[in-house]
Amino acid sequence: MAFAAFATAEAQTQAPKRKSRIALFLLLPGIAYLVLFFLAPLISLLLTSLQAPREFGDIGQFDYAFNWQNYTAVVESYLPHILRSFGYALAATLLALVISYPLAYFIGVKARRWPMLQGLMLVLVIAPFFISFLLRTLAWKQLLSDESFVITSLKALSLMAPDAHFTGTPFAVIFGLTYNFIPFMTLPLYTTLERLDTRYLEAGSDLYASPFTVFRKVTIPLSMPGIVAGTLLTFIPAAGDYINASRDFLGGTETQMMGNVIEANFLVLLNYPAAAALSIILMAVILVLVGVYVKRSGTEELL
Repeated sequence: MAFAAFATAEAQTQAPKRKSRIALFLLLPGIAYLVLFFLAPLISLLLTSLQAPREFGDIGQFDYAFNWQNYTAVVESYLPHILRSFGYALAATLLALVISYPLAYFIGVKARRWPMLQGLMLVLVIAPFFISFLLRTLAWKQLLSDESFVITSLKALSLMAPDAHFTGTPFAVIFGLTYNFIPFMTLPLYTTLERLDTRYLEAGSDLYASPFTVFRKVTIPLSMPGIVAGTLLTFIPAAGDYINASRDFLGGTETQMMGNVIEANFLVLLNYPAAAALSIILMAVILVLVGVYVKRSGTEELL
């Protein structure tokens, strides 16, 4: 009896160890992938950002060092671009939220009784993904150029000054960012609102709350996970975007963002430490902002 009890206890202690080993074995491919394609490039980027110019070397030649002055140098040189990037990204995120929320609410809540209409509107929301990001932005450049029908009509109606331009302005860049990232805002909102129990809305109305009060007190809190996910999916890529603000698309000399500066330093100026330092700063600021935002919104489970 004593031996049997001992054997049973031994088997029970070995079972969790065996399960933990199996779980670790199953996690190994994912861990290896993250180490190879995320951690290693991140460490390489960090080391590159601390490089110093090679003595008596040519342009683009650097040695590994601990030259932390690279960070202060890029902040001093590109502070307007840094502030501009986050300002444009914030404006585009807010505009996308204002546009996407009513759209997602209609698709996810009001259109439930018409499944075909709901499916059609979802296809229309996703349809821009079928076309290249570059082609969509280039198309808007043609539509909003000084010679386009849209701009000439606005000037003819005296809604724009005769010598005014739309492309190359902050409004054009924010417009491009908003348009390109609206699907990233709409889809998470739709996913949340589609699961919304409308009985809560009916209960609010039965308690004599106005439609606006029901929306503010019931709908918005219940859809907060979708709002947080949508704003993160919009703000993060918008802050690092370099296509819309490029002079070849909707931007101009005075609308350059961090992505454009990183591209110029890496591909044109061959100043790899500056480009890496700007990338690290962009990543760090976004992580801080996202952490604070998620913490304040009360949706820490999304992290």
